[in-house]
Amino acid sequence: MADLLSEQEIVRRQKLQQLRELGVEPYGSKYPATHQAAEVIAGFPALEGEAVKLSGRLMSVRGHGKASFAHLQDESGQIQIYVRLDDVGEQLYQVFELLDIGDLIGVAGELFRTRRGEITVAVKDLRLLAKSLRPLPEKWHGLTNIDLRYRQRYLDLIVNPEVRKTFVLRSKIVQEIRQYLNERGFLEVETPVMHSIAGGANAKPFITYHNALDMNLYLRIATELHLKRLIVGGFDKVYELGRIFRNEGIDTKHNPEFTSIEIYQAQADYEDMMKLTENMIAEVTQKVLGTLKVNYLGQELDLTPPWPRLTMIEAIKKYAGLDFNVIQTDEQAHLAAKERGLELDAGATRGEIINAFFEEFVEENLLQPIFIMDYPIEVSPLAKRKDDDPNFTYRFEAFMAGSEIANAFTELNDPFDQRQRFEQQMAKRAAGDEEAHMLDEDFLRALEYGMPPTGGLGIGIDRLVMMLTDSPSIRDVILFPTMKPKNDKE
Repeated sequence: MADLLSEQEIVRRQKLQQLRELGVEPYGSKYPATHQAAEVIAGFPALEGEAVKLSGRLMSVRGHGKASFAHLQDESGQIQIYVRLDDVGEQLYQVFELLDIGDLIGVAGELFRTRRGEITVAVKDLRLLAKSLRPLPEKWHGLTNIDLRYRQRYLDLIVNPEVRKTFVLRSKIVQEIRQYLNERGFLEVETPVMHSIAGGANAKPFITYHNALDMNLYLRIATELHLKRLIVGGFDKVYELGRIFRNEGIDTKHNPEFTSIEIYQAQADYEDMMKLTENMIAEVTQKVLGTLKVNYLGQELDLTPPWPRLTMIEAIKKYAGLDFNVIQTDEQAHLAAKERGLELDAGATRGEIINAFFEEFVEENLLQPIFIMDYPIEVSPLAKRKDDDPNFTYRFEAFMAGSEIANAFTELNDPFDQRQRFEQQMAKRAAGDEEAHMLDEDFLRALEYGMPPTGGLGIGIDRLVMMLTDSPSIRDVILFPTMKPKNDKE
């Protein structure tokens, strides 16, 4: 059943018909502008009295009989226009009077400043480019509209300039990350989005089916294993920035489709990756925002390198008051977990319990940028074991504002150890863990040809953009976040 039209929508359709009766095409041809609104305003002293052409959306109208003021909004901002019967003629003024807020128009005229000091275009010619058949929302901000904002991002962008600024900043952040890496000899590459084996992360994949090959394929949950194959093949510095897909829940930090960058460098380790992480994020932030002190949800974050470092065990001791250097057995770890109210599987190992303690009692305290190092081997199946304690790995995660933004390893390049880790992961899958790694025989074959000592790093672009744009939810930095469809039409 078709939607019932509102009174405003009926009136707009009537105006559209009236325009056609006047010989006006309501969906016109292109109208190349000579300037944008912000450019005209900034350059007004040199442009005063000059002829300009602008195009954009009508955002307000104040009529005064035979003359009207209005505001035109383009990508750069808004500018006032002045439409007078004597200047445009009776027919064009009649067209102007049939316009509505939200209509797309082009105007040509001369720049002047009103008595109130507002820079204005005195319109001499006007074209209708697209008639808006739905009224723009009058009140947009506030929690009551947040779901609609994400579902109809085009409206959000029209009426909320701050949203547009967020996505402009996102684009600049990505651009500066690429430039930083390119200047240091990293090669940007592209690897498959559809995998025959879902690997490179602990995550549940999306599954699709290829008819011609008669086989299941998985949307990638990481780019790691293909990028390491390139290191085996002789590329020393590679990175890929692109979409990752994980069949997981949705909250303020998670969207099933998100953007990450993974970076790999031969003859490097996780110490090198720490330096790369803090220096790259600091330089990008300085270039984009002009400062290394960023406000995020009322908290000032200081991104100045070097960032502090703590091992996971040190962090648990600092924030939870528990020393896992003393707790050496699985039984002791289970007892400590029980005393702290942590509910864990009966088969959880000491390493898994250490990780659970960290997630429960430490992460939320990590407000300023910090590296947490040396993760248990059980939760790091692709990272190299530490020489001085093989129960832990050369792995770090970077945190700020209580969120993980980066994950990195000294990469495991021993094919025998890697096979054993994969087999342990497969045992977890057999026991019902859908996020455990699959065994990738081709990746193991690649390691058997020899992968040089390598450092690898992954950064969540969406979370980083959240921090740098003071955005409380990942949906605020993804143009079209994943949403459950509604039955009723908006």
